[in-house]
Amino acid sequence: MAKLAPSILSADFSCLGDQVMEISKAGADYIHIDVMDGHFVPNISFGAPVMKSLDKFETAPYDVHLMIEHPEKYIEDFVTEKTEYIVVHQEACVHLHRVIQQIKSFGKKAGVALNPATPVSVLEYILEDIDLVLVMSVNPGFGGQKFIPSATGKIKELDRIRKSKGYHFIIEVDGGIGLQNTEEVISAGCDLIVAGSAVFKGKSPEANVKAFKEIL
Repeated sequence: MAKLAPSILSADFSCLGDQVMEISKAGADYIHIDVMDGHFVPNISFGAPVMKSLDKFETAPYDVHLMIEHPEKYIEDFVTEKTEYIVVHQEACVHLHRVIQQIKSFGKKAGVALNPATPVSVLEYILEDIDLVLVMSVNPGFGGQKFIPSATGKIKELDRIRKSKGYHFIIEVDGGIGLQNTEEVISAGCDLIVAGSAVFKGKSPEANVKAFKEIL
């Protein structure tokens, strides 16, 4: 069964702890932490102190997405007891294998994200070493964007490679995901859905999480 990782980028930061607790109790499997530096992507979000402020709340594990340059300098900052995945961008890593090993040295699962224009083929020699591939279905930097249809083909390609090679990485998709296209990406082979606006806007976050979980 596919899982759900609501992105707190779309949350109300005036009551972030309460909202994260609410979605966790409603059934969110992970809390997706979007970290942006204003260089790798054209936006600034938050850093490790904001993430660590959630440690005192009852929450799902953290799925940390580093949309930053030189992520190797900051990996340790995002290592907590609640951190399960740390995901870096292929496009931001000159020595990707070294960064993957760095993440694993802290006992965390390592993932690699691909921007919309980056082909799956760039991961050919690293797929057996990673725990997760994140397919960006929007250009990273801002929430509320429209889903890029070619992402579905990438998910299918990764699923095909995974099955043919016997790899064990999971496939995550992030960007433009709502109730209307969740089934599409799951059918393509996605294991983990990231949803921001679709969870934190409109109805209560709790109700939105439950609506996603009914589909998942």
